[in-house]
Amino acid sequence: MKGLYQYLRELWKKPKENLGERYKELLIQLRKEPAIHRVEKPTRLDRARSLGYKAKQGVIVVRVRVARGGRKREKPSGGRRPKTSRLVKVVNKNYQQIAEERAARKYRNCEVLNSYLLAKDGRYAWYEVILLDRDHPAIQKDPRLGPVARQRGRVFRGLTSAARKARGLRRKGIGAEKVRPSINANKGRLH
Repeated sequence: MKGLYQYLRELWKKPKENLGERYKELLIQLRKEPAIHRVEKPTRLDRARSLGYKAKQGVIVVRVRVARGGRKREKPSGGRRPKTSRLVKVVNKNYQQIAEERAARKYRNCEVLNSYLLAKDGRYAWYEVILLDRDHPAIQKDPRLGPVARQRGRVFRGLTSAARKARGLRRKGIGAEKVRPSINANKGRLH
């Protein structure tokens, strides 16, 4: 026998097919909203709950829109540009990590717990970011959320799940010798 969250998970596996017109309406609504928008409750409740969301005071959900496509470098102001500053900027971050950072910059008194992909079209990707109010008593007392809220600037230090993925920390052992303690720390090492 399946529960509610299992049915929700199956719906969101193929939203275009399963949700149909509702998904199109959602995309239309998302395009009208500002780039960073606070929502009352998560759209994908199953995913939010699996990532640690709790319906309690001090837990905030923010919807963030990120433009898809390559990151282009600004044009040089004057003179010839050096060969190293190529037109396309190579950023070792995924869109999800950028969305988390933008949410954290907007809500300065909060720490990012986690985030998940909501929808995407040809131009944008939308993520819902779960934030914790670090000074709220309900969060401080919570045995699971409290320690996370006390990690100051965790999103900027690459400690969230999306950032750890970009840093290559989802792998261990063979093939992952150069990712710990960090990729930059390994550059100068003699092997």
